[in-house]
Parts: sequence; C-alpha cells; structure tokens
Amino acid sequence: MIDKCFAVMIAAVASVFATLGTHPAAAQSAFYQASPAEIAGPPGSIIRTEPMRDSWFGARTLRVLYRSTGLKGEPIAVSGAVIVPGGTPPPDGWSVVGWAHPTTGIVPRCAPTLAIFFFQQIPGLRMMLEHGFAIAATDYPGLGTPGPHPYLVGDSEGRAVLDSIRAAHELPGANISTRSVLWGHSQCGQAVLFAAKLAKSYSPDLSVLGVVAAAPATELGALMRDDIATAGGKNLLAMTLWSWDRGFGAPMSEIIVPEAVPDVDRLANICLESIIDIRPRQTIGKELTQQFLKVKDPTAMEPWKRLLAENTIGTLPPSVPVLIAQGAADVVVDPPVTAVYAKSLCAAGSRVAMLSYPGVGHGMISRDAAKPSVDWMADRFAGRSAPSDCNHAD
Repeated sequence: MIDKCFAVMIAAVASVFATLGTHPAAAQSAFYQASPAEIAGPPGSIIRTEPMRDSWFGARTLRVLYRSTGLKGEPIAVSGAVIVPGGTPPPDGWSVVGWAHPTTGIVPRCAPTLAIFFFQQIPGLRMMLEHGFAIAATDYPGLGTPGPHPYLVGDSEGRAVLDSIRAAHELPGANISTRSVLWGHSQCGQAVLFAAKLAKSYSPDLSVLGVVAAAPATELGALMRDDIATAGGKNLLAMTLWSWDRGFGAPMSEIIVPEAVPDVDRLANICLESIIDIRPRQTIGKELTQQFLKVKDPTAMEPWKRLLAENTIGTLPPSVPVLIAQGAADVVVDPPVTAVYAKSLCAAGSRVAMLSYPGVGHGMISRDAAKPSVDWMADRFAGRSAPSDCNHAD
C-alpha cells in the first residue's frame, strides 16, 4: 500500500537502502518449522526461542515460536518476537504492549522477524522501553511459518496478537505480566481491535487495559471500493483475493481476468519492509488497470461479500478504552470511514479518544502518533481514567 506521503520520499532514500537489499528471504530457517507433535499444546505456549541478532536500548530480544489457533480452530505455530527492557522488573512484572505490524506481505518470507529493519518497524520502541514496557510482536500466521497468511482475517490476527502476549508472559526469567495494551497500524489496527473484542472469551487469563489503533482497517467493503482506482487499492484488493483464494477457497478466478493473474502472483510475492520495497508494488499496481477485474464491484459478490462482513470489526466491550489516530491526508484508509467507526464505538458505550493529524498520510501516522500513544498506554498501566471524546456523562 502506498500514499502520496511515501511517494515523495522514495527517490530521496532509494540510494540508502539499495545496498542493503530487500527482505532477507535467505534468513528463513528451520526455526519457523514445527511438527504436528510440537504444535500440539495450549494457545500461547512456547515451542522454541532463540536470541535475535541485535538488541536495542539495552533490551533483550528473543525470536519466539508459539502456539495459536488456526482458521478452522486447529492448533498452529506462529512466530514473533519479545523485547524485554533492561534493568530490574517491577514487583508485578513488566507491563506488555502487544504490537501488531502493518502490511509486510502475504508469503512466509515476509515475516517482520526476518527483516533487516525489524526494530525500526516498531514506532515508539525507545519510548516504550524507557517506560518499562515489554513488547510482544507477532508475525501473524503464515508469515515466517508456512502459509498461506490469512490477510485481513480479523479473528486469526487477533488470536495471534493475544497468544504472543501469553507467550511473552511464559518466557522463563522475563518477568512479564499479563497486564497489556494492544497497539496496531492499518491492517493491524484491525488486528488489535479484533484482539480486544476476542480477549474476554479467548484469553481470559490476560488483562487487556486498552487498545491503540492507527488508521485501522475497519469497514473492509468500503475500504476495497474506495481504493480500487489507486495503485495502493489495487495492491490491497489483489493481496486479499490471493490470500482468501488459498485460505477460504474463494476462487480468485471468478474476480480477476486470466491476463492479470501473473501480476497478482507477483504482488503476492513481494515483501514490504522498507520504502525501497514500495517501488515494485507501485509499478505492478499501475499495470493493473480497472479492467483486471471481471466484475464492477467484487465486494457485492459471494463469498467475498460475506467474508468482508465477517472480517469487518464491530463494536468492542465498553470496558476496553480505545485511542484512534488518523491522518487527515490518508488516501488508503479514508478518514470519514474511521470517524464513522469511532462514533459507533461511542454509541456502544466505549470511551474513545481521537487524534487527527492534518497533512499526514497513511504510511506515517503511527510514527507521528507514537508519543501520545505511548503516553496513553502509560496512563492505562497506571490505572488512570481513560479520556473520551464521546461526550459521555462521567
């Protein structure tokens, strides 16, 4: 996905990243593979860990392979990372932020834990560690571990986020508590909202104190329809169709003309780690004209209409406060769609704080909103009352 803010940056930074390459597929190893016997076990339990190559700001970082729940309720392995602050933990353990990453791709080699720039992909990392927060960062199912990755599948992503926090809590010697706040951007704003919705029933052992969503993918049908004319929108639709064809058996061939299938396959196999990786996605997205679709509105056709509805987040338990950050210049997630979703949360009794950033596009919102987001998290961990822009009677 790309917006105008990213486009103007590509030329300036391309030479910097060119010598570093793109996503390091060669780094993928047997660590990410698990046998059926190894996968068997309760969600959130650990299969294996290994130290990661770097450690930032005095923290200790472990790559983790843990158990979660698949699309059909079956046990699966999911990879991720846990970042533990340096120093002495508080008596009740480190509070933990469940970080959900934005779109990095939809094939196994696109896992963030395989990326050269893994630590740089987490907005506000230094601030969180200075506050004494541990970070549990899932790769999601099918990224790192064998695919397909269930792209924009809310329950799957949400369970992976919650189980990453469980795995962090289980790490020997890490002293990580079950007190958590969830944070995600874009695809993964959707992920943390679903995690917050699922937490009480799926992971009652965790204490989810709040959720921060930056430019979240909320109403998926509107997102697909609004963006289809842009290169970023074509990327989004193509990745979704490719993933759901393999994950749900929703035949992509009923939506896409045969001539476009090679381009969609190419898109599906490009990872998005740094700005340099956007260029090939732009090129292919521009090659996919409106005529790459057989139908005018794929969101109105079954089974995609049903699947989009099932993966559109509804309201949340009112006990979970929400912070939403949105760039006013976002051309991927339409600001009015986010505003409508925030109003629906308010109507359902949630406490919702809104941050709007004039001139900020989709790609930079989580960076620009990092400090107020981390401050909001700190207040939740401190037990302070959550602010609300819903005009509730307190």
